[in-house]
Amino acid sequence: MNPPILHHYPVSPFAEKIRAMLGYKKIAWQSVQIPMVMPKPDLVALTGGYRRTPVLQTGADIWCDTALIARVLERMAPQPSLYPGGDGFAMRAAAYFADNVMFNVTVPIGFQPGGGMIKLFLPEATAEFLAGFGKDRAAMRQGGTVRRGSLGECKANMRDLLPAIEAQLTHPYLFGAAPGVADFALYHVLWPVWKVADTRAMLAPFPKTEAFVGRMAAIGNGQSTEISAVRALEIARSAQPEAIAKPEAVETGGIALGETVTVMPVDYALDPVKGELLHCSAAEIAVRRTDPRAGTVVVHFPRFGFQFAKAT
Repeated sequence: MNPPILHHYPVSPFAEKIRAMLGYKKIAWQSVQIPMVMPKPDLVALTGGYRRTPVLQTGADIWCDTALIARVLERMAPQPSLYPGGDGFAMRAAAYFADNVMFNVTVPIGFQPGGGMIKLFLPEATAEFLAGFGKDRAAMRQGGTVRRGSLGECKANMRDLLPAIEAQLTHPYLFGAAPGVADFALYHVLWPVWKVADTRAMLAPFPKTEAFVGRMAAIGNGQSTEISAVRALEIARSAQPEAIAKPEAVETGGIALGETVTVMPVDYALDPVKGELLHCSAAEIAVRRTDPRAGTVVVHFPRFGFQFAKAT
């Protein structure tokens, strides 16, 4: 069995979330560096249009969204668990809040124009690239529901949130002695603030929080091997998607398995993926599609946070 393949780029906070999970579970993985902005022809050949970062590939199965990827990694390597106290509501709620609320507060701080994470990871980035990066992210949010506040607004929000995080950290991690999915979610949204010296000062009055981020960063990203996007496509083309053990059609609005549907997020990056509906449980959506370069693949999405409709 080939090691899992992570399609990502170094400066992506969501990719850092999954890299840290791979390191924590000591899963050897293969790395494909993808472009930071569209077009992403090699990635889209696998996903059918989904463009968010990261994407996990296991043979001819393509896994989208870090919430679902975490569950895939848990199945690959159950110990140490990403759900040490169980998959409870508090853990889910904290992870969701970090991923979907705090992310939009910390990214404007950590990715400030002319400095921050881009300067740290891409010190030779040109003005043309930076302008293109800004346009790409604006296009991602076009038609969506995600709002990015001003830098001042985001800093004020952080001043309100950090004391609550500090108070929660009565143990080494949010809910006890071992990290869970909520810790990896909180880590990756604080990572851009902690990583840059100028913005790390915001964490200094909160020693438990600053130590928490350092502890999570020390987990590392595990053992990875770089491969090309072409090689990843070859792996997909030569593999067969894993059979779905118990296909379900839960609350599909009358759409039957086998029908052609489009799937996309509910909030932003509303790029539809078209394919044959193979599975639609309360937790996951899976569609099969064929691409000239990737062959026949199954693209998987979490049910929560994604929408689907019959293709027209």
